[in-house]
Amino acid sequence: MAFLEISGLRKRFGSLEILKGINLELEKGGFLVLVGPSGCGKSTLLNTIAGLETVTEGEIRVDGRAIGDLHPSKRDIAMVFQSYALYPNMTVAGNISFGMEMRGVPADERKKAIDKVAKVLQISHLLDRKPSQLSGGQRQRVAMGRALVRDPKLFLFDEPLSNLDAKLRVDMRIEIKRLHAATGTSIVYVTHDQIEAMTLATKIAVMRDGEVQQFGTPAEIYNNPANLFVADFMGSPAMNLLTATVEGSGNDLHVSLPRPDAQPIRLPATHVSGLSSYSGKQIIFGIRPEALTDTDGADKNARSLVESDCLIDVVEPAGSDTFAVTKLGNKEVVARLRADARIAPGQNARLAFNLDKAVYFDPQSQQRIA
Repeated sequence: MAFLEISGLRKRFGSLEILKGINLELEKGGFLVLVGPSGCGKSTLLNTIAGLETVTEGEIRVDGRAIGDLHPSKRDIAMVFQSYALYPNMTVAGNISFGMEMRGVPADERKKAIDKVAKVLQISHLLDRKPSQLSGGQRQRVAMGRALVRDPKLFLFDEPLSNLDAKLRVDMRIEIKRLHAATGTSIVYVTHDQIEAMTLATKIAVMRDGEVQQFGTPAEIYNNPANLFVADFMGSPAMNLLTATVEGSGNDLHVSLPRPDAQPIRLPATHVSGLSSYSGKQIIFGIRPEALTDTDGADKNARSLVESDCLIDVVEPAGSDTFAVTKLGNKEVVARLRADARIAPGQNARLAFNLDKAVYFDPQSQQRIA
């Protein structure tokens, strides 16, 4: 039995339906990330779990217990907000222990709990400070400490890192991952940042317009996107999505990619199940930048590796990688090369297509073919 079960969940505000039949499960100790663009319903879903929003239809169960009709205070759930929501007149220790004090927990027990959480979060030296004396990252740790000290069944995080600068976001992401590994807590985490989703989650739910587009592990979401939206949304740089034509039949099936002032690139596709019915028709061919690279950097274990000369428009050195832009299928395409790849704009370069990593989509339904 799953630890968190969400079944047929719908939420309406008047005639406007925000959540449209959500079904999700999370194992005990798992880390579920709800990711999607602004307005897709992920924070509303989090609020229904917390009890801050009522459910129109469906059921939410935590550890086998239906919680839909329970008051938020009775759900044994702790929430960390985007704004931290710390009491400015209290010290760090006071903020962390306030909930325990309201529940009548004895002072000696409160101190033990504060010391334990502060040690885990490495904020023991900050316990006597006020929130105004803390950095953004320190305030985030205090907010996490206030949730941790309750030892709830489930933690909810609502875009907790969105107010931090880029470097601090990376540092706090590591802290949250370390915290999850150390405590084994069950977490539901909302973000619009797909890098956060990929690095933190054991399971990801990609949302759009109140619906779950795909639910799976980070590897499943990244390598096997269910539709064009997931393919385009997850990954940085984004997946290259190109209009192509399926040619041939049987054992001579190819995908043809047009390019300006040159013959099309024809890529073998006999290994792709379901593609033969598209012969003579257009499809969307998807390949991630790391699967389109210089020949020396290509995966030598790939079963289907095809090389072709491509005219390079732009070269972007990025430290550990070099990104090159060419044109295929009437679109700009990004290739990810080795940092020391010898390549220059305006010249032809030999690129390798790793077709083991390629995916194909129906342009009308936008669903994955294979």
